[in-house]
Amino acid sequence: MTIGGVDVPSTEDLADPVAESLRYRSLTGTWRILLVLAAIAAIGVVINQLFNLKFFVGFTLVGPSFLYLLALFILPFIFILAPATPGAARDRVPLYDVALALLTAGVLLFFNLNSETIVMAGWEYVAPLPAQIVAGLFWLLLIEASRRAGGTALGIIVAIFSVYPLVADMVPGPIQGFPQSATTTAGFYAFSSDSAFGIPMQAFGSLVVGFIIFGAALQATGAGKVFMDLSFAILGTVRGGAAKVSIFSSGLLGSMSGSVITNVLTTGAMSIPAMRRTGFDREHAAGVEACASTGAVLMPPVMGATAFIMASFLQIPYSDVVVAAIIPSVLYYLALFLQIDAYSARRGLKGIPRKELPTVGQALREGWHHIFAFALLMWMLLGLKQEAAAPFYATAVLLVVNQIFGDRLSLKGAINLIYDIGRTLVELTAILVAIGLIVGALVLTGLAGTLATDLIVLAGGNAILMLLMGAITSFLLGMGMTVTAAYVFLAIILAPGLVSAGLDPLAVHLFILYWGMLSFITPPVALGSFTAASLAGASPMRTGLTSMRLGSIIYFVPFFFVLNPALILKGSLSEILFTLSTAVIGVLFISAGTQRYLIGFGSLAAGLAGAIAQLLMLASGLLLLYPGGIGGLSSQMVLLIAVVAAAAALALSWRDRKAHMERTA
Repeated sequence: MTIGGVDVPSTEDLADPVAESLRYRSLTGTWRILLVLAAIAAIGVVINQLFNLKFFVGFTLVGPSFLYLLALFILPFIFILAPATPGAARDRVPLYDVALALLTAGVLLFFNLNSETIVMAGWEYVAPLPAQIVAGLFWLLLIEASRRAGGTALGIIVAIFSVYPLVADMVPGPIQGFPQSATTTAGFYAFSSDSAFGIPMQAFGSLVVGFIIFGAALQATGAGKVFMDLSFAILGTVRGGAAKVSIFSSGLLGSMSGSVITNVLTTGAMSIPAMRRTGFDREHAAGVEACASTGAVLMPPVMGATAFIMASFLQIPYSDVVVAAIIPSVLYYLALFLQIDAYSARRGLKGIPRKELPTVGQALREGWHHIFAFALLMWMLLGLKQEAAAPFYATAVLLVVNQIFGDRLSLKGAINLIYDIGRTLVELTAILVAIGLIVGALVLTGLAGTLATDLIVLAGGNAILMLLMGAITSFLLGMGMTVTAAYVFLAIILAPGLVSAGLDPLAVHLFILYWGMLSFITPPVALGSFTAASLAGASPMRTGLTSMRLGSIIYFVPFFFVLNPALILKGSLSEILFTLSTAVIGVLFISAGTQRYLIGFGSLAAGLAGAIAQLLMLASGLLLLYPGGIGGLSSQMVLLIAVVAAAAALALSWRDRKAHMERTA
C-alpha cells in the first residue's frame, strides 16, 4: 500500500507482531494444526458456557469445571509456543518442551476428571495424597509457564510470592501472615476459586475470550487498512497529518488488540515512514507512535484483558468501566493531538497532498462492514448491557458480511485467524493462571486484608500520599510484570487501602491500571518507545524521553480523576460539564507549555522569558485540572490563579514578540 508517496506494508503483509515481540515460535505442520484444533475446542467450550447450548448432554460444567476444561485445551501449548530461552530452537519443538506440555495436559486432565469431587469434598483445604502430588506439580509448571509467557521477571515474582505461605510467619511484621504447609498451599492453589482459577481466569472465560476473537477477526478481515485509509482521508492533509493519523488509527486498532507492542509493530510500520516523509524527526515519529499505542490500550470500548478483570473485581458491568474511561482517554489523546499540532506549526510541517491519499468515500465503501460491526459492539455493550455476548454477535455479523461484500477470507485465512486467536489465548491463559498464585498466596495467609490497614497507617491516612505510593508501586511493578499481572497484584494489596481512605473504587482501580501502563513510554524500560525507535531507526533513550514529554498528561490525569470522580462521569451533569471544560482548557495549556506554542496565539517567548512563560502555562494547566481548593485556598481562588498565570505567560510572550518585531523592522 502507498500512503503519502511512501510504500508501507499493509497489516496483512507485516511480520507476525506478537511472535516478534514475545519471541514465540511460529508453529508449522502438525503443531499448527493441533493449536488450531485446541483453539476451536476452547472457543466451543466458552460459547457453550456463555450461551448455555448444552453441548455436554447430561453434564453441566459448574464451579471450576469450566475453567479446568478451558485450561486443558489451551495452557499446555505455552511450552510448545514459547522457547525455554531466547537462544533455544525456534524452528522445532524440543522433546523436553513436548514433555512439559504433555505433563501439563495430564495434570489438567486429572483436574477435569475429578472436578465434581474437588467441589463436593473440599479439596482446596483437605485433598487426598495423589491430588496433593498433582497439585504440587501444577504449582511448579505454572511458575515455568509464567516465566515463558511474561518474562523472567514475572516468573521470579510468581515464584517468590507463591512460596510466601510456607514462610509467612518468618517475615517482618507488616507483611507477616499465617503460615501454611506445602501440601495445603499446593491444594489451595489448584483447587480453590480464590487462586489459580480465581477472578482473573473467571473474567477471562466469561468476558475476555470473546473480545480476543472479535479483535482478531477485525484484523484478519482487513480492518487495519480500512482504519488507516479512513484516518489518512480525514487527517492526512492537515499540518502534521501523518502523526495525527497515527493517533487516530492507533486508538482504533490498539483498542482491539490490548497490547502496546503489537500496536506499535502493526500501525507503526505504516505511520512512521509517512511521518518521516512529512518532516518529523526520527525521535518524534517514534514517540508519537509509542504514545498513541500506549493510550490505545486504555481506550474504550475494548481496553484489553485487564479492564474485564477490573469489572470482575469490582462486581460491576464492563460497560461501567468503558464509560468511566471515556474522558481520561479523550484528555490523553487531546493532549497528544494538540502537542503534535503545536510541534508541526512551529516547524512549518505540512500535510500529505490530497491526490496521494484515499478519500473518505473510498474508505467507507471498502470498510463499512468493519465500522458497522464496531457500532454493533458498542450498542450491545452500552445499550443492551450484553458484555459477554456482544463480541460473539459482532464477530458473527462481521464475518458473514465480509464474506458477502468484503475481501473474503480463504480457508487458509480462516485457519490463520484461528491460529492467531489460539496463540493469544495461550499467552493470556498462562499469565492469568500463574498470577492467580499471587492472589492465592495473599488470601491463604490473610495478608490481603491486613496490608490495606498497614498502608493506611503508613501513609497517616493521607490520600495524596497513598496515591503517590500507589503510583510508584504500580510503575515499578509495570516494569517487571505484565500490566494485567501488576494490576491484579495491586488490586488485592493497594486498592482496598485507597478505597478505605474514601476514594471512589472504580477511580482507584483505573488509577492502578493507568500507572501500570506508564512503564511502556517511560525510561529506563519504555518497551513501547524502544520498539517504535527500532522501526524509526531512532535513539531508544531519546525516543523514551520524547515519549514522556508527548504523553506527559497521562502522568497527571489519574491523580485528578481519583480526586475528582466527575472526570469519570460520576456526579451531576453540571459538575461533569464544568470539570470537563476546565480540564480541556488545562490540557490545552499543558500542551502549550510542553511545546512552547499555544494554538490561536502562536509561539511563546524565547530565552529566559520563554522558560518562565512555559512554567506559567504548565502551572496554569495543572491548576485547571486539579479538583477543588489547595491548602486554604478555595476552588474559585485556584481557578483565578490559573487564569492569572496563563495571562502572565501570554503577556510575556506578546512582549517578547513585539520586541522581536521592532528589532527586525
